[in-house]
Amino acid sequence: MLTLCSDIFLTDAFLIKGNVENKYTRLSKLLDEHRKTFLRIRDVTLIDLRSRERIQTPLLHMNVDEVLLAHEFLDEAGDKHRAQIARDQDEYLQNVRVFYTGNLNLEIAGAIQPNSYEVSDRNSRRFFVMRNPKLGGFEDHGDQDLSGLHDLPYAILNKFRLSYIYDFN
Repeated sequence: MLTLCSDIFLTDAFLIKGNVENKYTRLSKLLDEHRKTFLRIRDVTLIDLRSRERIQTPLLHMNVDEVLLAHEFLDEAGDKHRAQIARDQDEYLQNVRVFYTGNLNLEIAGAIQPNSYEVSDRNSRRFFVMRNPKLGGFEDHGDQDLSGLHDLPYAILNKFRLSYIYDFN
């Protein structure tokens, strides 16, 4: 049976594909507002980043603090207002390179709202959005799911897991 996946998460160990349970808003907002330790995800496929072994499970409780990068698949083509907002915001974006170090040494370059990586309130805004992310230091080994990370139009990044930031501005 084919199951559609609406959300993906990259951690140090796994690429996690599934559907966040009871999602009431966009994924970036949900991650910022989620106050429990674990997020419930349905119809999950976990892909081991080292062996590329796949594990499937109907329900996974994922620790939100483990997330390095997230993405929500949506059809943005029909939303004229969102497209106009995105075009207007593009002129205010700044180019940065961010680095995660640990089990997975990851470099991501892209465009963000100015200073969106700054932690001003530890109770909110734990994540920020990067447009046109380009991943470095990540081997996909020809795996179709892992190689899809190189073609994301945007990524939701966990600012508390960042190790270094190179801001070109």
